[in-house]
Amino acid sequence: MLELFIILVIIGFGAGMLGSLIGVGGGIIITPALTYMAFSPSVIASSSLLAVFATSISSTLTYARKRYVNYRLGIKLALPAIPGSIIGGFFTNLVLLEDFKIYFSILLISVGIYIFFKNKIISKTIVTIPKPLLYLVLIFGNFGAGIISSFFGVGGGIIFVPILVIIYKMKMINASPTAQFTLLISVITGLITHIILEHPEYSYGIILAIGSFFGAQIGSRSIHRINENLLSKILSFSLIITAINLIIDYFKKFAV
Repeated sequence: MLELFIILVIIGFGAGMLGSLIGVGGGIIITPALTYMAFSPSVIASSSLLAVFATSISSTLTYARKRYVNYRLGIKLALPAIPGSIIGGFFTNLVLLEDFKIYFSILLISVGIYIFFKNKIISKTIVTIPKPLLYLVLIFGNFGAGIISSFFGVGGGIIFVPILVIIYKMKMINASPTAQFTLLISVITGLITHIILEHPEYSYGIILAIGSFFGAQIGSRSIHRINENLLSKILSFSLIITAINLIIDYFKKFAV
């Protein structure tokens, strides 16, 4: 039991630190770990959200003191994500673990590719979307982020950060903190939904949350010192490798 406690704290710590630095949500690390432990999708997502909540609140507190957070914009992005996070919580009851692995693998590969090419995408992307269409993109994009956040337990940073950087032309030093604030709002809604549905495995979720809280403190205080480009490449390769392993594990059942 002590060994499991230590492992979960380490996983939470690393997830909190990476989630705080890059703004994609620490659940992208925690959810695969819980998947390998063979929990049901609802337990995986809800327990991971407990840790993502700890990451978001810890990061937001630190970034708020440094005045990196654009609260008005963060709330604007969070509003469409709130109903999405509620729907995502209910969706976890409708999927089997093996299918969850495949869906999550697709998400991991997408996130890994995005993180690897993030700087090129951001620097070369010019948005010339008419205002009415832009509003639709923001509404449905953030709504989808809410669903992803609650369904996979990863947070919607993979969508929030690109919107902030590409559409609103925000620098990463402000985009990640604002995304963490947006995550905090949407994650609270998703977490409440999961709690009402009695999904979380609190013993694991709280341990992960403790590690995530302190990891996020380190990450948010180190945003100026870390080589983000190198960190992003290492993380992207790790996510893609994890996705491949999950896919292989999924197809093993057909080889029996």
